[in-house]
Amino acid sequence: MKNRIAGLRAERAWTQADLARRIGVSRQSINAIETGKFDPSLPVAFRLARLFNLTIEDIFTDDE
Repeated sequence: MKNRIAGLRAERAWTQADLARRIGVSRQSINAIETGKFDPSLPVAFRLARLFNLTIEDIFTDDE
């Protein structure tokens, strides 16, 4: 699954650690999500969407 997290994070000048702290996950989790090594759980996806004031679909897209 592709995502826009790195770009959204960069627009706000947040580090991976900043974003992780804001949604209650580890920095390593943010790195894994951004690089596509890990898909977030639905609760984490909702927290990201709320934080960025976007829909989940605006942040994540299917690889296909």
